Amino acid sequence: MDINELKQFEIFKNLNDKEVSLFKEKMKKITIPEGENFIVEGEVGDSIYLLLKGSVRINQALTLSMHKGGLDNREKAIINLSANIKPLFGEMSLFDKDDRRSASVNAITECQLSQLMKDDLFSICDKNTDIGYRVMKNLAKILSRKVLETNQNVLKLTTAFSLVLER
Repeated sequence: MDINELKQFEIFKNLNDKEVSLFKEKMKKITIPEGENFIVEGEVGDSIYLLLKGSVRINQALTLSMHKGGLDNREKAIINLSANIKPLFGEMSLFDKDDRRSASVNAITECQLSQLMKDDLFSICDKNTDIGYRVMKNLAKILSRKVLETNQNVLKLTTAFSLVLER
């Protein structure tokens, strides 16, 4: 992974090579085999991942109470993503009070990822407040976009549900 590749990720928008290199020095490149979950919903999250190569599927549990007293713990595939759009994962748990993962991420193909530990991310941002401000602003934009997408999905589901109930 090189600096130019990392600069394509939204988290590093408006950072120069020297600034991105601060993060690169702390990143670990990892390979995830096809079919393996590398983020599991509900587990403690201590890092973010940048997808360098491959494709992934994001899943969330559909935990429902069943009329017989049990739980239905099936997962729903939310979206498939490939490295060409430069996605990152794990940013939700950076700011969650319990640091819990909000979804699972499964490698559809063998994946190359860059992992940045939460403590390293915040340490760099704390020591370099100008850089930290820009990175946190970028993360805020990413999270805000995801909240808006989720709101749209909830609206679509509630609209569909209300149409079914009107019949």
